[in-house]
Amino acid sequence: MSETLQKALFLDRDGVVNVEKEYLYKINDFEFIDGIFELCRYYQNLGYVIFVITNQSGISRGFYSENDFAVLSSWMIQEFAKNMIEIKKVYYCPHHPELSGDCSCRKPHAGMLLKAQEDFGIDLENSILIGDKETDIEAGLNVGLHETYFFDEFNKIKDSKATKIVKNLDDIWKNRC
Repeated sequence: MSETLQKALFLDRDGVVNVEKEYLYKINDFEFIDGIFELCRYYQNLGYVIFVITNQSGISRGFYSENDFAVLSSWMIQEFAKNMIEIKKVYYCPHHPELSGDCSCRKPHAGMLLKAQEDFGIDLENSILIGDKETDIEAGLNVGLHETYFFDEFNKIKDSKATKIVKNLDDIWKNRC
């Protein structure tokens, strides 16, 4: 008997779920990106489970604590739930190579994606990743994802290893309908 693997939508947090703000850890400073709820609802309705994967070097830098991060993450998950979206889990890397040494979880390493696969039986090959940095895309490619999107709201990048560069989140799911 073989277990059916689940497809996942992996989202970077800062710059994809919320407006990028340096070392964000306060609820009052958190602003959702336009279209994030619609995007997640679309993929959730297709049967994808949704994860947030995020590098959080502000923890190792001492700008905020793991508890501060947990409080903000819990609030964010509740806001998604108010919009009928389940965030299965938030995976994060609290490390910074210059401060805590190299690790396997900090993107572009694939540790967070591999942990989601292990914890939830994820079909990585048929999953999707959306990031706003090339390191996000590389993490997805490092585990064999075939579909990756570089979210570039301000048209700053001209080249990426991603499947597609998109200027707004609607461009990802509306083209699939």
